[in-house]
Amino acid sequence: MKKIFLVPLFVLGLMPLASRAQTYTYEKSIALSGDGGWDYLSIDKVNNRLYVSHGNSVNVVDLKTEQPVGVISDLKGIHGIAIDNKANRGFISDGKANAIVVFDLKTLATIATVPIDGKDPDCIIYEPYSDRVFSFNGDSNSSSVVDPNTLKQVGTVDLGGGPEFAVSDGKGYIYNNLEDKNSLNVIDVKSLKVVANYPLAPGGGPTGIAMDIKNGRAFSGCRTNKGMSVTDIKTGKVIATLPIGAGVDAVAFDPETKLIFCSCGDGTVTIIKEENADSYTVVQTIKTQNRAKTIALDTKTHKIYLSVAETVAGTKKALPGTFKVLVYKIQ
Repeated sequence: MKKIFLVPLFVLGLMPLASRAQTYTYEKSIALSGDGGWDYLSIDKVNNRLYVSHGNSVNVVDLKTEQPVGVISDLKGIHGIAIDNKANRGFISDGKANAIVVFDLKTLATIATVPIDGKDPDCIIYEPYSDRVFSFNGDSNSSSVVDPNTLKQVGTVDLGGGPEFAVSDGKGYIYNNLEDKNSLNVIDVKSLKVVANYPLAPGGGPTGIAMDIKNGRAFSGCRTNKGMSVTDIKTGKVIATLPIGAGVDAVAFDPETKLIFCSCGDGTVTIIKEENADSYTVVQTIKTQNRAKTIALDTKTHKIYLSVAETVAGTKKALPGTFKVLVYKIQ
């Protein structure tokens, strides 16, 4: 007679999350005010807030209640939001104003508008090693560097191509995708120079990027080949390419579950499991909504958030009053 072994529920609860079955399922949507286009989402882990770029404003959501708690408005046309908890300040890349708008993370009040020399600031990150804010400027192939304390531009990085998303390793280097060069830049935050450039072939048209800092792996979502390139950041070698959806924009990585998320404009999120530093497997494709192309990951709850609106059939025009954030959780 075959013996059947039952695992007590309390034992399952003690198992590391990375070793359990991890299937994502739709939980809810959060309705947000305002109309217009959308781009990056960003999470403030300290204050437990989600920031959602939206046309000429930023919608703010309390992640504990998952309810909207404020709007930062009077902007020209924003792209991204960077969080600096050390200075208690947030930084918004206002692309149409060629400026970075600074706000208080507690009150959401606007503190200052910092003009920069770059044109159309898009991606923006706070880099902790240098204690600087870097905007990546789509129309000038550059990065503008701002001191978050003095609120002055203190440098410029010549990128040599059209920048998309960027990520810091926290050790003095930033990794930035060049969409038009099909490559990955390595930026030294001390010298403000590009010190290496890695081809992402067979990947092309890279946009979103995330990083496993512990294993030294960068994950670049690429539109041309509908793939995610895994790069060894020490050698620059592409060690794996995984199939993903069409029109990828953002990529996120959860260091606890070892899952990588690629959000795509075709209304899918491809979830890839990092088995080890050199082995990767597609484990799930979530059907979301057409043009739900950007994503934020809450590493506390492991939930993912995607912004989107209903659109006029056959167009990219958003229908008024339909903007929302889609929420997915581990089942």
